[in-house]
Amino acid sequence: MERISVFDIFKIGIGPSSSHTMGPWRAAQRFTRDINLDRVKAVQVNLYGSLAKTGKGHGTDLAVLLGLNGDDPVTIPVDAVQTTIDRINTQKTIRLGGRREITFDPEVDVVFLYDQTLPYHANGLTFTAFFDDGKGVSHTYYSVGGGFVVKEGEENNHNSVVLPFPIDRGSELKQWCGQEGQSIWEIVFRNELIWRSEEQIQEDLMHIWHIMRDCIYKGCHTEGMLPGGLEVQRRAAPMSSKLLEGRPYRDVHDWIRQISRGNHTFQQILKWVSCFALAVNEENAAFGRVVTAPTNGAAGVIPAVLMYHVCFSESFVEEDIVRFLLTAGEIGSLFKKGATISAAMGGCQAEIGVSSAMAAAALTECLGGSAEQAMMAAEIAMEHHLGMTCDPIGGLVQVPCIERNTMGAIKAITASQIALESDPSKAKVSLDAVIRTMKETADDMNTKYKETADGGLAVHISVNIVEC
Repeated sequence: MERISVFDIFKIGIGPSSSHTMGPWRAAQRFTRDINLDRVKAVQVNLYGSLAKTGKGHGTDLAVLLGLNGDDPVTIPVDAVQTTIDRINTQKTIRLGGRREITFDPEVDVVFLYDQTLPYHANGLTFTAFFDDGKGVSHTYYSVGGGFVVKEGEENNHNSVVLPFPIDRGSELKQWCGQEGQSIWEIVFRNELIWRSEEQIQEDLMHIWHIMRDCIYKGCHTEGMLPGGLEVQRRAAPMSSKLLEGRPYRDVHDWIRQISRGNHTFQQILKWVSCFALAVNEENAAFGRVVTAPTNGAAGVIPAVLMYHVCFSESFVEEDIVRFLLTAGEIGSLFKKGATISAAMGGCQAEIGVSSAMAAAALTECLGGSAEQAMMAAEIAMEHHLGMTCDPIGGLVQVPCIERNTMGAIKAITASQIALESDPSKAKVSLDAVIRTMKETADDMNTKYKETADGGLAVHISVNIVEC
């Protein structure tokens, strides 16, 4: 099994998709490192399977251009994304690896092979470099979900890491928590010390939260129509304004204080949680900066539930942010190891379902639940996402994706509340059982419901897609 850090699960990048945008972007970057750029005269990119079928709507071609151009999804200014794409399209050249200028026409050199799928994974892409001596070389990569990339023929080097508490299944996590008398986040924190110092873990997790928080804030203050042709209007900003009822604030910190001091009726809290989730995924759909959690399409669930805890839980303390993310990250890694976090392989249960399970477990621990109750909450959340299809209209991460994040967040909170009032020893379904069930459901699911836009809502709503 892989040895996965929490920081492998939570990645900072650009929307709208971790598997169709961030993964291909990273693959393109790797390709420029894997070859001798000094001899390259031309490059061609072939997109296969789901990457071809929904690539335009997901911005896969744009991500590949940015990756080849030497730009990084963590550091590129958001407003530089479109200007860089425009330059490449206009000049028909690309700065390979950020340093070697070659002729490159995206309309010719990025090929969508709609009727071909590579055997290892539905999200495959091949880069071919043509050298000045007439020879060439090809490398194939697979975007396997959550921004993870696997190169064909390459061994997984995560397996060489020796953790004090190796965890591949929920039963092992439960065992370690019981043996050490510690919560999930404490066990995970001790594992993370293999990769980072205590101070670095806390600093990096707080940075991830700040990106999530700022994404919510930006989404709650940006109006207009999302790009791509569906003409989807943003709803988070007007919803936030209405809920605040004119109360003034200066910045994100003051905004959070005003929310916390506001009306705490069930209806108001429900609306705020939905608003938080909508904000993130509207930003994601607009090529904004988000955190994969564990994917971009499901990036709104965990920030929304964590913001719910920050704003509305009387027991909240700042240390809960680190605890929340550590617990959530471990649950996400269990699903990646035992099933999938790729919608192209498992449908939306692999994205919204997994993110809801992650958030449910994390919230449960922060509210004082035991490790067993946290895992029970994760199981409950996933159990009620089993079989969820991925059928994006027009191949865009907008409908039904944005609203699904609100549902995943609400289900996570509900699952947590049920688990906190339950005795896990009497549970009929274990976390491991629901992970196995999710994998089997994914295997049985018809391919047209796996991020291909060939089934479900995608074939019942007509739209003219405009490349972002």
